[in-house]
Amino acid sequence: MFADPDLARLLVALIVLLVAAHGVGRAFAALGQPAAVGEIVGGILLGRSALAAAVPAVQHWILPSAGSSAAALGAVYQLGLLLLMFAAGAEMRRLLQRDAVRPVGLIAVLGLAVPFAAGLGLVTVLGAGRFTGTAGNRTALTLVFGIAVAVTSIPVISRIMHDLGLLGTRFARIVLSVAVIEDIVVYVVLAVAVGLVETGGGHAFGLPAALSIHGVVQNSIYHSVAAIVFLGGALTVGGPAYKTLSRLLGSAIPGGSSVAFQLAWLLALSAAALAVGLVPLYGAFVAGIAVAVADDSLVLRDRNALSGISFGFFVPVYFALIGLKLDLIHHFDPAFFVFFLAFACAAKAASVYAGARLSRESRFFSASLAIAMNARGGPGIVLASTAYGVGIIDESFFVTLVMLSVVTSLLAGAWLERAAAALGGAGPVRRHESPPELVAEVG
Repeated sequence: MFADPDLARLLVALIVLLVAAHGVGRAFAALGQPAAVGEIVGGILLGRSALAAAVPAVQHWILPSAGSSAAALGAVYQLGLLLLMFAAGAEMRRLLQRDAVRPVGLIAVLGLAVPFAAGLGLVTVLGAGRFTGTAGNRTALTLVFGIAVAVTSIPVISRIMHDLGLLGTRFARIVLSVAVIEDIVVYVVLAVAVGLVETGGGHAFGLPAALSIHGVVQNSIYHSVAAIVFLGGALTVGGPAYKTLSRLLGSAIPGGSSVAFQLAWLLALSAAALAVGLVPLYGAFVAGIAVAVADDSLVLRDRNALSGISFGFFVPVYFALIGLKLDLIHHFDPAFFVFFLAFACAAKAASVYAGARLSRESRFFSASLAIAMNARGGPGIVLASTAYGVGIIDESFFVTLVMLSVVTSLLAGAWLERAAAALGGAGPVRRHESPPELVAEVG
């Protein structure tokens, strides 16, 4: 229970985090960069890399590392993550495309398999010991290392292309269609990696505990099957189930709030994911996909209404808290970061370029695809924060992965701004013209 001083700290912390996140985020957006990057920078300014180094007493009073205020901020952090994943899943409705099958297929296969394999090879050469977190699970670390090289961000790249008038082009359709496929695979693998840690470390919960799942092989098979079945349920019966339940139960919620029902749906599937041994963010992602599959005007309106509170409060605070955790003074290795940035970008760009060229795209078009799909944005940050939170990776690699997401998103934006006209863009779009779902999804 909060004492008055603790409540005061929490309220001040939330105000400061919101002001920093939105203030710096808007400044970045005005410069043509992803606002989520600015929200992270806002958190960095409040954390150990800036405010704590300059006036530690003030920083510790506003943002204590322990106590009831810190616990409440941790809950806001988790809710922000769930809402971000729900929005990413719900956005699948708009991004799934049926044209350009050949380039999408080739780029998706090569753009995932080659970077993932390159990541596995690199961690084998470097040795997993230097990156392993408190959980001490090298198998999970290896999976995270691979997907860190392979991941692409839907929200960041879609926002950049909208601002440049590219969303209606064939280029955008290819990029976003491939990104949809990649994000689904990435979150399945992440769910498996987290499951390996939680069951392998003696913290089994729900169905894995009831089935006495143990050992690397059993864990890997179980969590792979569970993640795929969970996703399959969303793609087949999730949409109809959501629409049916919303009609039957929506009126039972005070005020008939469909947004409240959508929140209940999100929390229910997050809890269901936990019950079968998967990470709750995967349940939130699948809940969003089910809403996307439902695909009607009422669902779209409700999703946009939910986006208002999500991206007005919870998600910016989530990104700011990510920045708050970054210690660029003591846990950032610039030399390794530059090496890993070059390696990850080269592996991803080369594989995407090869897939595009094999599908007979021009050199310029293929190069633009390769650069655009290097933006790791929100999915890269979710990967880093989740893997660090459960102890798969150490703090130094966590910082590296977040900075990788930030820098690659900035690089992709800079290139597309220069290449927009040649790719069929209509020129920069004024910020206030963005539709609600795109304004929201800047991560």
